[in-house]
Amino acid sequence: MLHPQYYVEKEKLEALIQRKNKKSSFYNGIFDRYEDPVLTRAHIPVEWKYDLDPQTNPWFMERLGVNAVMNSGAIELNGKFYLVARVEGADRKSFFAVAESDTGIDGFRFWDTPVVLPDICPQETNVYDMRLTKHEDGYIYGVFCSESKDTSVDDLSAATAAAGIVRTKDLKSWERLDNLTTLRSPQQRNVVLHPEFVDGKYAFYTRPMDDFIDTGSGGGIGFGLCDDIEHAVIDEEILTSCRKYHTITEAKNGAGAVPIKTDRGWIHIAHGVRNTAAGLRYVIYAFATDFKDPKRVIAEPSGLLIGPLGQERTGDVSNVVFTNGAVARDNGDVFIYYASSDTRMHVAVTTIDKLKDYVFHTPSDALRSADCVRQRMALIEKNRKLLEAF
Repeated sequence: MLHPQYYVEKEKLEALIQRKNKKSSFYNGIFDRYEDPVLTRAHIPVEWKYDLDPQTNPWFMERLGVNAVMNSGAIELNGKFYLVARVEGADRKSFFAVAESDTGIDGFRFWDTPVVLPDICPQETNVYDMRLTKHEDGYIYGVFCSESKDTSVDDLSAATAAAGIVRTKDLKSWERLDNLTTLRSPQQRNVVLHPEFVDGKYAFYTRPMDDFIDTGSGGGIGFGLCDDIEHAVIDEEILTSCRKYHTITEAKNGAGAVPIKTDRGWIHIAHGVRNTAAGLRYVIYAFATDFKDPKRVIAEPSGLLIGPLGQERTGDVSNVVFTNGAVARDNGDVFIYYASSDTRMHVAVTTIDKLKDYVFHTPSDALRSADCVRQRMALIEKNRKLLEAF
């Protein structure tokens, strides 16, 4: 027999999955927010956390608890939405798990078992934040952070970050490739594979780093090419979206979702970080690069695209939103999946046309208060004349 509490917890999970998500009252004309998170720790299958045997678990205690579900890669296959989520156990170790939905805004259900990656890196302690790229070579690639202990120093919390690479055709069977090597950057996080060949080579968006947390001399999001994806080596990283003083990217920035192809260029949805008195604040921003030369920035609207609001501001690492997955559908809809405060997953829904309008028609950051207020005064004056005319 199974423990009777199993059926109680199973019923609660099913009710959560069946709950319909509604658009929130939030409005900015760019995207729609939804009231409920799309994935949380409560979405984890009961069988992943509990021993169901009343003989060995008479109190029906969590034996392998889950702390958070966050930072999901996203992809659409055969009309369904798939998130490869970072699931963080109560032991702080993360692993990947696939959740599937028909709508992309609700009904996400985890597959029966988590993703089991080939274990070929003995020194690897933790894996997380997978970006999914449907590449023109026919494979789906997952690029993620591979974290290991930094044995060169005595600090027990010191770590090193590398970009791990896997590939698949079905999200079920995964082939592990060599970690990305960048000759001029000792560490890498937030690496994204471009979906098309560039000059016949694989192209990566990188984040040059001197340290696990601090970017150091890393000046922004990098771009580099390599010949062989199975043994990826990048000789040179060229900066694309650069960090700037007193902006949302002042402390650091990094690539987020796989770039979205449009008729005006590649639209990038990335994250920017600044320091505050309460710690680092992560937000999501957008920019565009040239269609033929995807390292060259051609549009850079000022400010943030998505910032944490309401319950999104609280969690394990508060005041944070972070994205590493979006789905651009053939009908023009775009689903941006983002985590809040390293705790739960949300979705913002927009369209290609709205994103293009936002990216190419929003003024760029004037960088000085005096110039920024001039921008706003010009808008107010234009609107004043329109109001007087009507």
